[in-house]
Amino acid sequence: MTANAAESDAAGGVRLADARGRWVLLATVLGSGMALLDGTVVNVALPRLGESLHASLAALQWTINAYMLTLAGLILLGGSLGDRFGRRRVFVIGTVWFALASAACGLAPNMGVLIAARALQGVGGALLTPGSLALIQATYIERDRARAVGAWSGLGGVAAAVGPFVGGWLVDGPGWRWVFLINCPVALAVVAVAVRWIPESREGERTGSFDVSGAALAALALAALTYALVEAPSRGPSAPVLGCAVAACLLGAAFVALERRRTHPMLPPDLFRSRTFTVVNLITLCLYAPLSGVLFLLPVQLQVASGYSALQAGVAMLPITLLMLALSARAGDLARRIGPRLPLTVGPLLAAVGIALLRRVGPTGAYWSTVLPAAVVQGLGMALFVAPLTSTVLAAVPVRRAGIASGVNNAAARAAGLLAVAALPLAVGLSGSQYASGPTVHRAFQEAVVICAVVMAAGGVLAWFTVRAPRPGTVCAHPQCTVNCGVPAPPLDPGAQ
Repeated sequence: MTANAAESDAAGGVRLADARGRWVLLATVLGSGMALLDGTVVNVALPRLGESLHASLAALQWTINAYMLTLAGLILLGGSLGDRFGRRRVFVIGTVWFALASAACGLAPNMGVLIAARALQGVGGALLTPGSLALIQATYIERDRARAVGAWSGLGGVAAAVGPFVGGWLVDGPGWRWVFLINCPVALAVVAVAVRWIPESREGERTGSFDVSGAALAALALAALTYALVEAPSRGPSAPVLGCAVAACLLGAAFVALERRRTHPMLPPDLFRSRTFTVVNLITLCLYAPLSGVLFLLPVQLQVASGYSALQAGVAMLPITLLMLALSARAGDLARRIGPRLPLTVGPLLAAVGIALLRRVGPTGAYWSTVLPAAVVQGLGMALFVAPLTSTVLAAVPVRRAGIASGVNNAAARAAGLLAVAALPLAVGLSGSQYASGPTVHRAFQEAVVICAVVMAAGGVLAWFTVRAPRPGTVCAHPQCTVNCGVPAPPLDPGAQ
């Protein structure tokens, strides 16, 4: 054992500078990045995929939403499973599941099979995504967590941003099916590293049954709402659309009532006693909805209306990747020193300006004067808020509940993306096969970026008025805090030993 490794064990955790610490970061980033990648990489393949399988816009929306639906609906259960049975074990199982579902997507003969396989992919993502962040929180020594979370957030954001580039290269090269098949070798590497280097951790005293009924109600509520939003443009206020809208409300109310009564709920209501935890999850909804909306429509706009190839459409947003890679860890350190209020305000406002600048993207105009300025400004904004957002959520709860806290925040982000992809075409009047018409896509895209910019800016304003700033010279009272959030430590869990 090396001196650094001995120090890690003595401190009750792994140091980021150790070889083991770097391997842990690699495995968690690759695993969660693989799931994030499939949330964006498919977008750039949509025009070619739709042409190949003769799909309508609604079918393309379901290609995105089937994945996000099961991911958002089951991610809380995935976090609880990791806390109970071992975070590394559930992380590895989720990775293998994700790889098998990816293979099924790549071999799908029609849209029905593809959509079903995408839903199965989301199940795997729900198991591995919360586990990756919970592993970081539980594995590293306290003083290294802020930088580890910052690196994880930044590199995970890079995975999401690099998705369109990878997707474009694959679509223009071996074909759109390789957008899914590429996950198989990546998953193999993640499993090999995780089994060799990641220590097991769990919440040993947790008992009780799992909230399967709560997970089912949450998933059904999201599914009903998604169906109503996706089908409304073509079906109008028909009985199925209105029925699903009403069912979504009833199922949502039943979910809340069930969680309040259960002894071991999937979504513990007491988490929301923390004001910081509650407001940062609301901010997460405001930030990730417009990001998902832009990532859904921009590749279509660039390929159909602006004449880009799939690869060119992917490369177009590469500056976001580079900026997040360079700045996200530093943004995590900045939030630790000054508190998250300013990064969570300035970052979304900058990103909103970047999204608004995308209105200049059209059938004419050079990349350097239209897409690039928007990408740079949006990338600066995202680099500022991604790491502090994650760190602040985790700082609001005890370390022993890192899995469920990560699950809640991930569920909020995925649900925001799910609803944005479902609702945005409805809001801008895009339906049927109109995604193949350049003028129609351009008109809808210009309206969509205005909506997305307003929602993103609203997230920044909400952060300014709800996230507390620390008093000068004070240090946060959270014993495990990775940001100087300026609020008292959360109360001890009633069942804590």
